[in-house]
Amino acid sequence: MAKKEPVDPVKLLVAILWADEEALEASLIQLREEFGEIDFQGEDYPFEVTGYYQSEMGAQLRRRLITFESLVIPDCLAQAKLKTNEIEDSLESQEAGGRRVNLDVGYLDHHKLVLASLKPAGQKVYLGRGVYADLMFRYHKKKLEPFAWTFPDFRDGRYEEEILQIRRDYLAQLVKN
Repeated sequence: MAKKEPVDPVKLLVAILWADEEALEASLIQLREEFGEIDFQGEDYPFEVTGYYQSEMGAQLRRRLITFESLVIPDCLAQAKLKTNEIEDSLESQEAGGRRVNLDVGYLDHHKLVLASLKPAGQKVYLGRGVYADLMFRYHKKKLEPFAWTFPDFRDGRYEEEILQIRRDYLAQLVKN
């Protein structure tokens, strides 16, 4: 019989989508309050792969990846998703008609990047409390390998160097702990 192995902590990551700079800054404050100090902030990339969010959030959307100093246990993902949704709700604009930021929370470990979702789909694994885990990449042969369902902006390679840097930082952090 297999023995239960200890679970390594993971690196919490948030992919922030926004058009409103004020909403971005407010979300960063709330994310720090909830998850601790931010230790990585990536570049701001144009988000033009879909028009899905434009009616709600406006034009000229951008996405930024951030991570947090403290490592976490992977089973916190469902709670983290519920918390990021609360942050989104707190920043909603009645005048603009909806969200001002979209916070896709997930984690990175040795082998993969997982994002949390409230939407079911064939590849997603139910975590509880209405939250699903959605595998975006696996790390294989020193590269990130996306899947057919991986978000188009993640799949096109624009974040690859940042994610690989986050992975290197995470592995170094694991050694220190």
